[in-house]
Amino acid sequence: MAAGLKTVILLSFVLAVGFLLIILSCALWANWLPLLVALTFVLAPLPNALFAHCGGDEFSSSDGASGAVDLGRFLTSIVVVTGFALPVVLTHSEVVKPGACAMSIIGGGLVYGTILAYSAAFRQDDEYD
Repeated sequence: MAAGLKTVILLSFVLAVGFLLIILSCALWANWLPLLVALTFVLAPLPNALFAHCGGDEFSSSDGASGAVDLGRFLTSIVVVTGFALPVVLTHSEVVKPGACAMSIIGGGLVYGTILAYSAAFRQDDEYD
């Protein structure tokens, strides 16, 4: 399935809505701590991208996974869980309002979902058939 111009336009629109929700969650309640969620979701795919090419070749193991790839996935999951949990913790400690928490979580989910969709749509397979 080839990704085209419509895919790029849709993903950019969803990304813009996600960042808009995060920025509005900060601006409407005059508290800029929920902006940390945008930082965590932008940095979330970084460990996966760094450790994805650390696996062995096709002759080294039969299952195809290595410790470095698993470490990258583990670090990515830590950052993603932090991105969803940080607004909840800030709301529980009454630092941010519940509305800001909801907007921040929804916006962060849209940002991270856009990053995942972009990487899935434009993935280049290294297999030579």
